[in-house]
Amino acid sequence: MHLSTAFPLATLAFLATANPLVDVASRTGQAIPISKHHLYRRADWTVNATLIQEKVINSVAKIHRGFDIYEKNTGSVHPLASGRLRSKRATGNDLLTDDNARLWYGTISVGTPAQEFTGMASVLCTPKPRLTLPAVDFDTGSSDLFLPGPACDKSCDGHTKYEPGSSAKNLGKPYTFAYADGSTVSGTRYEDTVTIAGLTATQSLGASSTYSTGFNHDRFPADGLMGMAFQSLSAYDASPPFQSLMTQNQALKPVFGFKLAKSGSELYLGGTNNSLYTGDFTWVNVTEPAHWQVELGGFMVNDTSTTVNKAAIIDTGTTQVVGDPDTVSSIYKQIPGAKSAPEFGDGIYTIPCNFNTPFGLTFAGKTFQIDPATFNLGNTSPDACLGGLSGNADVSEDFWIVGDVFLSNVYTAFDVGNKRVGFATLA
Repeated sequence: MHLSTAFPLATLAFLATANPLVDVASRTGQAIPISKHHLYRRADWTVNATLIQEKVINSVAKIHRGFDIYEKNTGSVHPLASGRLRSKRATGNDLLTDDNARLWYGTISVGTPAQEFTGMASVLCTPKPRLTLPAVDFDTGSSDLFLPGPACDKSCDGHTKYEPGSSAKNLGKPYTFAYADGSTVSGTRYEDTVTIAGLTATQSLGASSTYSTGFNHDRFPADGLMGMAFQSLSAYDASPPFQSLMTQNQALKPVFGFKLAKSGSELYLGGTNNSLYTGDFTWVNVTEPAHWQVELGGFMVNDTSTTVNKAAIIDTGTTQVVGDPDTVSSIYKQIPGAKSAPEFGDGIYTIPCNFNTPFGLTFAGKTFQIDPATFNLGNTSPDACLGGLSGNADVSEDFWIVGDVFLSNVYTAFDVGNKRVGFATLA
């Protein structure tokens, strides 16, 4: 599932559809648009911090669920899980939609005849009626594709359902994803053609017969989820969609890039869109090819640097930056006016609404600043706003989750071939 960052002034997503008949060699790239959807705003336009906290909990649970899947697929305990309590040839770019700190989503089509799951357009900042069209969430924190199936019960109401056509093959294999709220997504696995920005591959996917409460339409406007991490995190133990594009000679380069920003956001497949960033990438090697896990070298607050050397899981499905409670507390102590806000949940903090304290994260020796407007998630009261950094007891001192509060400030390249993540300055 997915979260974004701050609440931008206005964003409008536009659907960009590629012609799948265009010769591979002639393609230069295409985009899937994304824009924001204000699920976390109340009628008075204050932020619903309780839902933000719920998303933090779900994001952390998703990472731990990935550890369990990794062990099942590889037979080895994930290095970051070893100390925890064990619990129950072309390019394309797809302009993306951000649903206000939950997910980034855009257009795919599935099957024959092609069934389209389109992007969503919405105009934000003032509480106006939302346009809600079907969509698919692009999540770098998981590895599987699932959609509402033809027999899905009332839990899928409001979502466009996948109808297997002539190209679909029923694999006869059930699947179940468990979520932190105790609910599940379950169904039957299929194999079918999936097209993303004009790039088509045969892909394993799930046709869900039931959705968890977290995927109800009023809380999850996308229809389904497309995971973009590594196969060792796949509950199907199958190739994730982008890797399928690679092995079936659809991606020119084994790289995809995200711009997650206030406007013009997109997912670019088969390389990076050099019109959206400037300068060189700062590359950080993936330390365990399961999640997009790299080394976080430290952070900077008020021009004071601190070295931490933690693992960082780069996750477009998480709104905030989530860290261990002690380190997060130490950071907020350096921010004038910041206060613990246990009334909204453990590890949640408020900041002055005129927050302008310099804060950044350091990767490969370079510190990337987080825009104060991105770090400020919105008012909880007239004088207090929600901070974009949260502590969580289930995030150990060994790793953090780096979500859209940070990613909205950089262009991010995910290099599957070289197993590395790159950050560059937005153009």
